[in-house]
Amino acid sequence: MKKMVTVIGSLSAMLSICSMGMLTAFAEDAAAASDTGAGATAGALFSTLGLPILLLVLLYFIMVRPQQKQEKEKQQMQHNLQIGDEVVTIGGIVGIVLRIEEATETVILETGSDRLKIRMKQNAIAENITAQEQAEAEKAEKQKKRMGAINTGKPKDE
Repeated sequence: MKKMVTVIGSLSAMLSICSMGMLTAFAEDAAAASDTGAGATAGALFSTLGLPILLLVLLYFIMVRPQQKQEKEKQQMQHNLQIGDEVVTIGGIVGIVLRIEEATETVILETGSDRLKIRMKQNAIAENITAQEQAEAEKAEKQKKRMGAINTGKPKDE
């Protein structure tokens, strides 16, 4: 939510700066049109509108697109939960998935040593610890294989 407020604030600041620049550019355009003709007016208008459009495109690729990608990955993780996965909820509760109810999109978690069972929505799951550990183990295994392939060669000085 803070990012959205920051984005809206920066957009409004950019638009106000650009609109001030456009007003002075239009005044300059009127003077230039009387001197040089319509060709200079079109060039000045393009250069004036080019910067705000470029800034909006840059803003999209820096802020909006990565956030959408992260949200998509989170939804995919929530829908790929399996029974036995250790998860962390957005409230900080750590538990193991006992049952997944597809119809209501809920998950039954077991937490603690007293086997407390909690029912919650799938979109309340923040992390899948089991999947993260598996990904780290696979990454370490690939790194080990790569280092093993590099170290199997003979030393250069022999």
